[in-house]
Amino acid sequence: MTSSDNEVLIKVDNVSKKFCRDFKKSLWYGVKDSTSDIFNINRKEPKNELPQLREGEFWANQNISFEVKRGECLGLIGRNGAGKTTLLKVLNGLIKPDTGRIEIKGKVGALIALGSGFNPVLTGRENIYINGSILGLSKKEIDEKLDEIIEFAEVSEAIDSPVRTYSSGMNVRLGFSIATVLNPDVLFIDEVLAVGDTNFRLKCYNQIKKLLPYSAVIFVSHNMFDLCRICTKVLVLKSGEPCYNGALEKGINVYNFLNHDPKKQKFLIHKSKDILEVNVESLDHSSSNLNSSLSLIITVNSKREIGETRVRLIFHDETDSPVAEWDVNNHDAYFSISDGVSILEINVNDIRLRSGNYRIVVAATDPSIQEYIFNIEYGLNIPISNSALIGAAYKI
Repeated sequence: MTSSDNEVLIKVDNVSKKFCRDFKKSLWYGVKDSTSDIFNINRKEPKNELPQLREGEFWANQNISFEVKRGECLGLIGRNGAGKTTLLKVLNGLIKPDTGRIEIKGKVGALIALGSGFNPVLTGRENIYINGSILGLSKKEIDEKLDEIIEFAEVSEAIDSPVRTYSSGMNVRLGFSIATVLNPDVLFIDEVLAVGDTNFRLKCYNQIKKLLPYSAVIFVSHNMFDLCRICTKVLVLKSGEPCYNGALEKGINVYNFLNHDPKKQKFLIHKSKDILEVNVESLDHSSSNLNSSLSLIITVNSKREIGETRVRLIFHDETDSPVAEWDVNNHDAYFSISDGVSILEINVNDIRLRSGNYRIVVAATDPSIQEYIFNIEYGLNIPISNSALIGAAYKI
């Protein structure tokens, strides 16, 4: 694995993939297409135009083009069903594209589905050697990395047990360890990291950052906070089509705009059984002269009167460690939850945070019984620009 500036490791040119919703028709279309390929019977289509869809077919990916250079991490984002996982499977060679061209250089590591690439009846150790050989490594090279893989995956006690006996977390740890410790030139990661615990996810992000100067990475996630940790740019998909390819912060704004629906909740919310609904009606964040301010309005619909409530904002940094706290009650603001709809307006001034990515938790508790009423989580990105903090809040 070598580092080379501006070396393109992944090049995708007008790639499209279609599927058929009807299983029987899908089989019949597959037979016809295979026959056409075998006898070199090509359906001629106008240049730069997609083939006509047959009955029951739809485009999972349409006219997707992008490049990823060594040292870059492309975040692939979009709503469920936007075609992200399909695109990763096409890139990894698991399914064949219907149109377009893909060029990938070097060794490819992939973590697309839970336990993918594992033979469940073989042991973890045996699966390491199989996956290593698929990457083109010799037994000697795998031997040199074996202890490091096992140690990183934290599965030493189960390494000689069949993989079918592993938990989902163990599968993810071993799969990620194999995919990264063997130093791939290209790495594909789907949302399977969400299965791991907090400490292991942090290890994974640190490992990706360690690999990134020498690799090209494509990372799929719905968590904007995690994307901002490692991605250098984003590709936003909508219904299988690319609608933005470029800078990280603008791409996140495009993604949020596409998903904006005032009737749906965009923040990650946990609430007690007494709360019917919690909504964040507005959010505003600004920064200047190394000071940052934040304001938001929250509406709460409660089954019963709870009374005075303690509200705190806890700021977590990229290691998920709490670095700052704002207690609303200590700043002459009080919130009382009544039976029905109540409104909370929070204004936080003079937050002194360094540039970076933060996870913020708005925690409301009932002080009389010391139990939580609701928690709201969202991400906050504060980059440096012209020696001042320019912030952009985004929802997760």
